[in-house]
Amino acid sequence: MQTADIRRRWLEFFAERGHTVVPSASLVSDDPTLMFTVAGMVPFVPYLTGVVPAPYPRATSVQKCIRTSDIEEVGRTPRHGTFFQMNGNFSFGDYFKEGAITYAWELLTSSEADGGYGFDPKDLWVTVYKDDDEAISIWKRVAGLPDERIQRLDKDTNYWSTGVPGPAGPCSEIFFDRGPAYGIDGGPATDDDRYVEIWNLVFMQYLIDDVRSKYDFRIVGELPKKNIDTGMGLERVAFIKQGVDNMYEIDQVRPVLDRAAELSGRRYGADHEDDVRMRVIADHVRSSLMLMSDGVAPSNEGRGYILRRLMRRTVRAMRLLGVDTATFGELFPASRDAMKAAYPEVATDFSRIAQLANAEEETFLRTLTAGTSILDLAVAKTKTEKAAALPGDTAFLLHDTYGFPIELTLEMADEAGLTVDRTAFDELMLAQRTRAKADARSKKSVLADLTVYSPFRALGETVFTGYTELQTQSRVLGIIVDGESVAKATEGQTAEVILAETSLYAESGGQAADAGLIVGAGFELEVLDVQKPVKGLISHTVRVSVGEVGVDAVATSVVDEDNRRGARQAHSGTHIIHAALRQVLGPTAHQSGSFNKAGYLRLDFGWNKALSAETRSEIEEISNNAIRDNLEVTTREMSVDEAKALGAMALFGEKYGDTVRMVDIGGPWSRELCAGTHVSTSAEIGMINLVSESSVGSTNRRVESLVGLEAFKDLAAERAIVSELTTNLKTPREKIPERIAELVANLKAAEKKIAAFEARALSDRVPALVQNATTVGDVTVVAEHVGELASSDDLRALVTAARERLGSAASVVALTAIVNEKPAVIVATNPAAREAGLGAGAIVRAMAGALGGRGGGKDDLAQGGGSDASAVPAALEAARDAVRATR
Repeated sequence: MQTADIRRRWLEFFAERGHTVVPSASLVSDDPTLMFTVAGMVPFVPYLTGVVPAPYPRATSVQKCIRTSDIEEVGRTPRHGTFFQMNGNFSFGDYFKEGAITYAWELLTSSEADGGYGFDPKDLWVTVYKDDDEAISIWKRVAGLPDERIQRLDKDTNYWSTGVPGPAGPCSEIFFDRGPAYGIDGGPATDDDRYVEIWNLVFMQYLIDDVRSKYDFRIVGELPKKNIDTGMGLERVAFIKQGVDNMYEIDQVRPVLDRAAELSGRRYGADHEDDVRMRVIADHVRSSLMLMSDGVAPSNEGRGYILRRLMRRTVRAMRLLGVDTATFGELFPASRDAMKAAYPEVATDFSRIAQLANAEEETFLRTLTAGTSILDLAVAKTKTEKAAALPGDTAFLLHDTYGFPIELTLEMADEAGLTVDRTAFDELMLAQRTRAKADARSKKSVLADLTVYSPFRALGETVFTGYTELQTQSRVLGIIVDGESVAKATEGQTAEVILAETSLYAESGGQAADAGLIVGAGFELEVLDVQKPVKGLISHTVRVSVGEVGVDAVATSVVDEDNRRGARQAHSGTHIIHAALRQVLGPTAHQSGSFNKAGYLRLDFGWNKALSAETRSEIEEISNNAIRDNLEVTTREMSVDEAKALGAMALFGEKYGDTVRMVDIGGPWSRELCAGTHVSTSAEIGMINLVSESSVGSTNRRVESLVGLEAFKDLAAERAIVSELTTNLKTPREKIPERIAELVANLKAAEKKIAAFEARALSDRVPALVQNATTVGDVTVVAEHVGELASSDDLRALVTAARERLGSAASVVALTAIVNEKPAVIVATNPAAREAGLGAGAIVRAMAGALGGRGGGKDDLAQGGGSDASAVPAALEAARDAVRATR
């Protein structure tokens, strides 16, 4: 049974039983506590927790997921994948345990001819929470399972909670027994790979608080509306139904594995470690493909870092298979062809994805060269010190900074006859993970705070009137102060105010929140921010500047008209620059992020090299021509499918509902899905002035622009500068560049002459320094203060010149000077002095100590400094004392 068929059967089964089929959400989660969609239930969390009323009583989906917490297990177990698809069915206060268990058993055990999966009941086991007698009773009645195939387990495996106060409940898991050839008897309780978990049924029935850990909490009571959240692992069912040993050999994954085998000349199944590497490659290429199709680009932070890690682990695995050259051009097309039936976007957007993938591989291959140089130096140092193990902090540096997996460092160290201090490395990695987990826990606590919005969201969605109105009268639904719902807010307080309707735009889609006021009888509120804390609800952060505002008060939202005008100009300007970029660079220059506010915009787009000055000028000219042409700006609401059929671009990272708003500028020239505010015609934008273009990663660039009046002000300021230069240089405007180039050349020539004069002046001081030399034992010592110098380089030049003038007899030169108002010291020794046991580093440390500072260096030349200029005589005496101590 092909993976696509398993998916189809799932959706059809639940659709026929009254479930709304919900398309998969993006892998990029809009939950602020999550980086990715890590489970099938994530898009439904607001409904399951009651923060947002569910729009349907029951739903089903096949959700794309990314989870990298078990990345080291990939390839080594039959079921661990970083990308996976979770079949889910959900009930929001509708059916509960009996319905969930009945549906699960029916779909699993119905024949394939009847639309089921055709599992033999004798191959299925279930686990339940140890105290959930109700679930056990239902399993016996519905499935006829004997007691020995229903196992009671504890909270660590069969109880669900978020780890914060809120809903929780027991769960029941369904396992497939692969047979004695795969492991020991004893059922799922053995935690053996023989028993594969294929479906988890979560029964959300309790409200918990006083949470001490994920499994230690107080049950407050039963939820008024009990929910069902289930998840079936699509890949797990696929490898069982396709008769293969693991998820890496199913139809959606195996083609990449086979291509890796072909490229490496290795045979899958011949060597265990090679097999693991091929599975890692197959998994990571598919995960990377899916992440990039959802708009993630490789970078050094956040989601981009996870993607980069997956891709670099792939390169490393190919390297361990003996392939040092680029392979993504072969591997990613294989994954595309395997996945496009389920996700057509990986094919339609493949040119952009391939560009990202190939650029990242090329970059990492160069990085490998740089990292290898660092490793070579570390290996040489380790051998010089006659140590057997490479330091753990070096391995961690290579891992954290250069993206070297520890296995690659181990391999390369082994080739050099060394081990790696894994204990120290693991400690550093543990410390890093601990910091990350602590940060995740601190973020997760935010989830609980969202419950304060539930009563207000239950009253319905906030109506946004700002597309057509700048003032809207409404009423105050709620007031929140310090995370608590209150009845009123008084003068001087900062609070969140929830209105039934508002004309104030909430920050979203890259557009900054509106500025403005909320006013009513006896109060005035300054709007500081406008956000959407939960889907469908707008919250205004305000400062009560006058009076007191209470719940149920009549209030009018008032938009700052000038600020809104600037925001509209900037947002429409963003669309125009995006269209100009694609016109000049091609369709792969796709927007990957943006921010716009009154007078300013920035836009990130997929591109892997800097734009030339000519290209920037061309983009700016096209943009301003579009403004000059006074193109009509229109907005229409329609379904997502209809908008995409018209060629509208859906931008990465944005979340779209069933009905979307399409914004056209000049018809199809610029056609995007966008909920932001816009001008009516392009001429209202006024002007676009591109002020910068820079890198935001190996595969993304950023342009920044001033818009409207701010663009004019910037150009006017430049004009004033040009006018001033014209006057001061007595040069016509058109010849200013030539005149400045001439002045720069003259300045460089003058600086060169000055440097020559200064070098000659320094050289002239050397004879006097040598003449003042003293003898300590059999060593000639020059220990002098030379006054103020421009730089430490000048002091070094004096020291080394004096050393050369002293000849081959044992000699030490120790000079001090005032550089940038602080005492500096440099010491030089010649070979004879060093043979006599005199090292510059030891002497300079003694001198710097006298100056209240530190110093160091090599035996032949060292430098230091301090803060106490009055101690210069003592520092010079310390140099003489250091020489005397050795004689």
